[in-house]
Amino acid sequence: MGDVLIMEYKHIKPSIYNYQVWISLVDPKELYSSLDAMLRQSGYTILDHIEYSFPVQGYTCLWLLAESHLAVHTFPESNRSYIELSGCNEDMSISFIELFKENFTIIEIHGDSDSLK
Repeated sequence: MGDVLIMEYKHIKPSIYNYQVWISLVDPKELYSSLDAMLRQSGYTILDHIEYSFPVQGYTCLWLLAESHLAVHTFPESNRSYIELSGCNEDMSISFIELFKENFTIIEIHGDSDSLK
């Protein structure tokens, strides 16, 4: 197993801030390095990362965060990637979204009631 994360318990309001977007970047290496750096810069605690490259085409990866998760799904045949951040810390989520908008051209935004745009 991985390292044990020792944190002081802090009661938080039960809320998830969800950000769902489509972008035109589909390169797995570029997506991984950019998104990982943005998560760290936004203050997220990365607990684990898993990724899978499909034999023909496509890539899926997930960051497990102490504050929830970030998922990526590429569709190279359509030159599109779906990015979804779910986080329980509003400030970290807003920071990530600001960095995301500085670094990527968004094709489309989707979201739920607690979505951050």
